[in-house]
Amino acid sequence: MKSIDLMYQTMLAELGQRSLDAAWTADFPPEGRFTPANIKGRKYWYFDIPDGHGGTKRRYVGSSDDPDIAQRVADHKRDKDDLRARRRLVNTLTREGGMTAPDAMSGDIVEALADGGLFRLRGVLIGTVAFQCYSGLLGVRLPMAAILTGDADIAQDYAISREVEDSLPPIVELLQGVDASFRPVPHRSGSAASSAFQNGDGYRVEFLTSNRGSDDYIDQPAKMPALGGASADPLRFLDFLIREPVRTILLHRSGVPVVVPDPSRYAVHKLIVASRRHTDGQGPAKREKDVRQAALLFEALQQTRRSADLALVYNEAWERGPAWQEGIRTGAGMLPAQDAERLNTVLIEGAKKNREEIELPIGE
Repeated sequence: MKSIDLMYQTMLAELGQRSLDAAWTADFPPEGRFTPANIKGRKYWYFDIPDGHGGTKRRYVGSSDDPDIAQRVADHKRDKDDLRARRRLVNTLTREGGMTAPDAMSGDIVEALADGGLFRLRGVLIGTVAFQCYSGLLGVRLPMAAILTGDADIAQDYAISREVEDSLPPIVELLQGVDASFRPVPHRSGSAASSAFQNGDGYRVEFLTSNRGSDDYIDQPAKMPALGGASADPLRFLDFLIREPVRTILLHRSGVPVVVPDPSRYAVHKLIVASRRHTDGQGPAKREKDVRQAALLFEALQQTRRSADLALVYNEAWERGPAWQEGIRTGAGMLPAQDAERLNTVLIEGAKKNREEIELPIGE
């Protein structure tokens, strides 16, 4: 696996800061003001902006404990956009630096959702579009075959969606702004609520959320007040994936600031997901892709000296009990021999660094 030159990694960091500044300025223009609010004993920042009719509209910003938000509140009026320079940076990073850009449809959809406030409202980009961000995040070149997709998956924690007291604009309107043929997909349960949207070419945007402790909710779409009228399908194991996500940049147009799962969590989660794929329809192809992405990330994490990170989240998943252990073992058993051996090696290295015991998924 080839590493990306440090010069381009530095350029990506610069692009990330500029894109975040630009997105912040778009969300919080100079005519508005930040306002603290106490909710259930915790302090949060909100942003009040004139609505043009003598009143104000309030937007959720985030926790007052977030140092990045605190700094941006202080520097609010000094943020400036430099769109053309950022576009040149994106072109350089993708054409010369070997980093991955999404297909145009995926990029446009994520950009529209980001502009609507998805990541401000603590949504997380998951699935293959998120995987495309790991090339720049980890500083390695990832094969194109592992990053092609025809859908976009978005996750948000159920409790967060209920508590932020803010919402995206109507999801269907945001998507139709990208492609007018987007329509809600009827839910398999027969519910009137929709958790997925699809355009005339079959491109699908799906919303997912963490399961609330019982399988009774699995086949019913969860109401998500922050998602602009969209519901979300509850999934087991998703809470592990979206815990402690990371900020990075999707290399589309002038750079889209996004939030994606930690790459170590993504890799372990892919093993579990692969073990639960159906054996009919698209299940086998999706399972092969899951295993391939996990293997690539195990290699990248080893190469970039992140074995301790992987071992830490692996142990977290393993300690959740027999169902998790069985999923990890089954998924790891699908890895080619060389990748399975690498996984064991990386976990042993990481456990030593963390000074922890570790139970390997595949016997040595």
